[in-house]
Amino acid sequence: MSRITSRINWSTCHWIGMLVFGLSAATILAEGNIMLTITSSAFAPSGAIPKLYTCEGKDISPPLSWGGIPARAKSLVLIVDDPDAPDPAAPKMTWVHWLLYNLPTSSTGLTEATKSLPDGTLEGINDWARTGYGGPCPPIGRHRYFHKIYALDVVLPDLKKPTKQTLEQAMHGHIIEEGQLVGTYQKGP
Repeated sequence: MSRITSRINWSTCHWIGMLVFGLSAATILAEGNIMLTITSSAFAPSGAIPKLYTCEGKDISPPLSWGGIPARAKSLVLIVDDPDAPDPAAPKMTWVHWLLYNLPTSSTGLTEATKSLPDGTLEGINDWARTGYGGPCPPIGRHRYFHKIYALDVVLPDLKKPTKQTLEQAMHGHIIEEGQLVGTYQKGP
């Protein structure tokens, strides 16, 4: 395939995906195949996360949807974290907001304020030393919140409420595809 044809195909796929499916360029391959994606009806990619989903609001989980799950995937993992802690001007750590694993591949997302998880889903420990969602609560500046979905080629064993590090070690070598959605938040005055 010539470079011109390749560029036309990429450009065509990119704009069709953007216009029809609302997908970012990263979700479309040059061949036109859709990759694993994660979206929210509450905020746009790289957009501000509404106060409702933060410590200044009701601190409930936002609605999330995913698609493009590979046929050979056996389970999904959701990790939500903030690499800008405590200060985006001088980050020192990544703060973990939510860990879910063994989400069934038949699941297509989570509703707002999720209370019941899909059958088989297990939870990990966030950086508040508890399971469940903990919303954005940055002490200073505008932080980025990465909502990452991973398709694995295995169903993981019960890791007994793992930390992010333990979960990522168990995932190592089993990730087929991943997608991410980034939202931002800064506390009001």
